[in-house]
Amino acid sequence: MITVIGTGTGAPLTPDAKKALDGAALVVGARRHLEASGLPRTVERIVLGPLAPALDAIQEHLEKAEERRIVVLASGDPGFFGIVRVLAQRFGARRLDVRPGVSSVATAFARAGLPWDDAVVVSAHGRDLRTALNVCRAHPKVAVLTGPGSGPAELGAGLRSSGRVLVVATALGDPRRERIERVTPAEAASRGWGDAVNVVLCLDEKRTVAPLRTVAGPAPRPAGWALDEEAFAHRDSMITKFEVRALALARLGPRLGDLVWDIGAGSGSVAVECARLGAAVTAVEKTPDGVERIRANAAAHGVDVQVVHGAAPTVLSDLDDPDAVFIGGGGRELPAIVTACARRARRTVVVAMAALDRVPAAREALSGAGFDCDGVLLQSSRLAPLPGDVTRLAATNPVFLLWGARPPARAEGVSQ
Repeated sequence: MITVIGTGTGAPLTPDAKKALDGAALVVGARRHLEASGLPRTVERIVLGPLAPALDAIQEHLEKAEERRIVVLASGDPGFFGIVRVLAQRFGARRLDVRPGVSSVATAFARAGLPWDDAVVVSAHGRDLRTALNVCRAHPKVAVLTGPGSGPAELGAGLRSSGRVLVVATALGDPRRERIERVTPAEAASRGWGDAVNVVLCLDEKRTVAPLRTVAGPAPRPAGWALDEEAFAHRDSMITKFEVRALALARLGPRLGDLVWDIGAGSGSVAVECARLGAAVTAVEKTPDGVERIRANAAAHGVDVQVVHGAAPTVLSDLDDPDAVFIGGGGRELPAIVTACARRARRTVVVAMAALDRVPAAREALSGAGFDCDGVLLQSSRLAPLPGDVTRLAATNPVFLLWGARPPARAEGVSQ
């Protein structure tokens, strides 16, 4: 067995952990953990830096015939974004005896006086920062594990217009250096934070401490997706019908960590549904009443949608690059809008059109931007009642749905 001991966030080793260290033949850990463990000089130890030498040394010990105890010391909870994943992949989960400590995320929320059973946790350590930023934009309570180049300053710079509050937890568990600071994103972006940051909480304080839903509590959100049109406020049936929305969502593939644009958003039904599926969403709408309608629909469904008042493609230059784009409006500007969106989209662009005349130009714009293009004409008939307790078919307006997918060889990878 390999005993993995989580040291928590500065707490002394438990008697159980000390007992596991007694008689260890090999102890692996960061220098500070090894120095604090009180190991005899006769015990072989490996200071964690690059993982490969440590894993090879563990393998050599495991292959020896005699029983030899191996102990790995790790910060916090080693099964939570920690070394347990690597050890299990190399040696198998059944060979691990894990003794967890309190994670830095649990400690940070405790210091902030907040529950975290409804939080989303994302790591920016050695990963693309944009994923963490999009999660922070989409969810009211997020913990970000930071890393070099992905700390409070970089998070703050990307969240300036989000209305969020950042709780920066520095050197958790160190009685001399620990600090818990509440700052705005702009304040975080303007400061230097060094390398001692463990975790940053990103909070929408209007929704952070809302009670968990219970049977007697607020009505739950509608289940599923491609919701009925009645689930949204809209004007004169100017809304993407659920049959069209279902295929559009399937082609957009919104997910946690994504950024989706909804261009010509109208009622915002596509924007809201993408947000309900976990993505960060920016809705672009040129009419003032449409802007208010989108905000009202987002609030009604309990999601956060950034609404930009303006006309595409003019306003797109100020937005962060999206993973996916839905274009539901555009008129004569549609080819220019499709071209502008295709240049920026990392994965896919979906275009809905009622006018046959605009299909060739939209398709040419997608293909011209290097996308693999496909499409379909959607024409559905819904069941409708007639007098005499009988049913007829009521045809909906046909809609062309085109989508372009960026070939995988040229798509940017996003770490999850």
